[in-house]
Amino acid sequence: MRFLLTSEQREFARTLDGLLGASGTPAVVRAWAAGEHRPGRALWARIAEAGVFGLAVAERHGGSGVLPVELVLSFEELGRHAVPGPLAETVAAAVLLERLGADAAAGEWLPRIAAGEAVVSLCAGADPYALDADAADAVFVVRGDTVSRTETHGPVQRALDPARRAARPLGGTVVARGPAVTAAAGYAVEVARLATAAQSLGLGRALLAATVSYVRQRTQFGVAVGSFQAVKHRLADTLIGLEFAEPLVRAAALAVAAEAPSAAREVAAAKVAAGEAGYAAARTALQLHGALGYTEELDLSLWLRKARPLRDAWGTPADCRGRVLAG
Repeated sequence: MRFLLTSEQREFARTLDGLLGASGTPAVVRAWAAGEHRPGRALWARIAEAGVFGLAVAERHGGSGVLPVELVLSFEELGRHAVPGPLAETVAAAVLLERLGADAAAGEWLPRIAAGEAVVSLCAGADPYALDADAADAVFVVRGDTVSRTETHGPVQRALDPARRAARPLGGTVVARGPAVTAAAGYAVEVARLATAAQSLGLGRALLAATVSYVRQRTQFGVAVGSFQAVKHRLADTLIGLEFAEPLVRAAALAVAAEAPSAAREVAAAKVAAGEAGYAAARTALQLHGALGYTEELDLSLWLRKARPLRDAWGTPADCRGRVLAG
């Protein structure tokens, strides 16, 4: 498949990149990891003002309509800048509410999501935990054929990435129940998986760029490390992985937009490729930065710690490969 972005899509991505680049995201990530959510909520509002969350909300609720391709472009930038928060979960919850036709809940939450006034999370499938439940205004929980909403959660569980704070949702009010829930939740999970794949791709791009910049400056035996053949090969392998993943992510977005029968398989393939490529970029960055890569004071650590959790979120590589093979 040949996939070319329009000039409007490219400009949207550049604008979002500029906004995030000027937002001091490392400080925001560190505050979020410490449980201080105000800087993150302020950034969330600016992201919403740029139109990102509106890409998962219908026009009748103040959004732009569900636009998976533009959503992928925006999540690549969010991953590139390591923006914290339940980003994929919020857009997935938005499409879940829209598909359910739960008018009361949709009318209450979707305009707020599009405007950046509400941060929500989603708990679906076998995982009993919701990402950033402590920061969310609400968590939507899918269990069987029932969707409920809760603002209550158990203790926060620390993870490999301190900025990914999971907690078990407790209690809740039923939003919808019945056969329609299964189909709507399935689509929402595909959107979450696709958005997470795009984040991994953007994260990998950022890690590769940081590593290339570093090996040009670091010297051994009086020459730049980047001039060593082994280093060049490692960086080339990392780039190839990212370049291979990108068209798969874009193709999956097109399949989701068209609601093609192959969408689930294409999203799973994109998730595997992007997750593994992002994780490989993190391993390359850690190795070529040497001991410096282990220091928490270095902003690079904020990106490194996200690679594996993003790779495994909303479907581990093994799960996604199984979906691809199942056809």
